[in-house]
Amino acid sequence: MMRRMIVPLLFGLIGAGILISLGVWQVQRMQWKEGILADITARIAAAPVPLPAAPDPKDEHNRYLPVTVSGHFTGNALSVLVSRKEIGAGVRIIEAFQTEDGRRVLVDRGFLRDEDKNRALSVTTATITGNLHWPQETDSFTPPPDAKTGLWYARDVPAMAQALDTEPTFIVAREPTGDGIEAMPVDTSGIPNDHWGYAVQWFSLAAVWLGMTAYLLWRIRQRTV
Repeated sequence: MMRRMIVPLLFGLIGAGILISLGVWQVQRMQWKEGILADITARIAAAPVPLPAAPDPKDEHNRYLPVTVSGHFTGNALSVLVSRKEIGAGVRIIEAFQTEDGRRVLVDRGFLRDEDKNRALSVTTATITGNLHWPQETDSFTPPPDAKTGLWYARDVPAMAQALDTEPTFIVAREPTGDGIEAMPVDTSGIPNDHWGYAVQWFSLAAVWLGMTAYLLWRIRQRTV
């Protein structure tokens, strides 16, 4: 009887061991991701510095860098469709901003409710405090801006810079910039960390695997009694 049980027992233990190791790996990935998110959060909240001369989205030191810049809004703006929980549909206002030294950059001023999306923008001179950001929101399914309404469906920094004749430098305001626009600061909520859910799945599969193994061994034992 023991010989007939050895193979399924080994099969069950090895299979469960593999599934458990995958669960442990996901827990380790979760801890690694939490460290990254904590680092990003700290960088986002750091004291602002002057805008770098040529910020590079590939440079880790530039991503989420808090900056402050003075100048004036040009009046050239784009609206990006967005929806917020418990508020509903609205738009993000992306406006060209000319700095005191003559640079033209993009500023994500924040959120306007749908009923206010056509509000005239009157604020001109301003000092912006925000974070450098290059959001990755477009893919092959993202439609182009609506030719009739001018509404955009995602933030596409290179395309927006071309449309508003600015450099591809994108600042997300973390404080209100006026005109009733609600700032939508950069945070880590859009960065997924689903590793705990995956770990639970692997551990659950390991438990099921062990349960099936125990049942199989019980059946073998019953047949030999």
